[in-house]
Amino acid sequence: MVTTAASSSQRVILQNISWQTFETILAEMGDHRATRLAYDHGILEIMTPLMPHEHNNRLLEHLVFALAEELNLNLKSTGSVTCKRQDLLRGVEPDSSFYIQNEPVMRQKQNLDLTQDPPPDLVIEVDYTSASVDRMPIYQALGVAEVWRYNEPVMQIYQLREGVYVGCDVSPSFANLPLTTEIPRFLQQSLSIGEIPMIRSFRGWVRQQIGN
Repeated sequence: MVTTAASSSQRVILQNISWQTFETILAEMGDHRATRLAYDHGILEIMTPLMPHEHNNRLLEHLVFALAEELNLNLKSTGSVTCKRQDLLRGVEPDSSFYIQNEPVMRQKQNLDLTQDPPPDLVIEVDYTSASVDRMPIYQALGVAEVWRYNEPVMQIYQLREGVYVGCDVSPSFANLPLTTEIPRFLQQSLSIGEIPMIRSFRGWVRQQIGN
């Protein structure tokens, strides 16, 4: 077992963990918890986010909702839902996840089974560089179409193209808006003017971009 601490999270790394043990840990921990797990071929990371991590994650969630509303898109928020497939020996709990393109398919679903259901269309990872288990190969194997990685003050967007993640400056889910440069600016702005005025300002920027 290896324990690490980052400025925004605490992590425990367990080696040689079987899939059955991973499933048992998930069941014993239950759904109502702060920890997030990532599993990749026997390596298990258990992460407990601290306030800076959760603060940025919640702000990013608010901005996703604002984008969806301004662009007249529907979405299903699935938070840190466990995305796992035994056949791939991989599982992960993102900081945030959303169904956008596949929202109609998932609207009434109460449980996620990736052997039958599509993966989330968008996942968000905050403070990605402090992770000990690389989540990108997990998301790639699961087929997640878009990943946002935010490591303050840098935001990256990755789109899955022909099975490979390609970095891009715009979000394919949200009208190809240039979010990698603008979202960090608005998150920084929230520290001086507060969260609600920042979200209001962000909505105004989106409207300008789409010409409303």
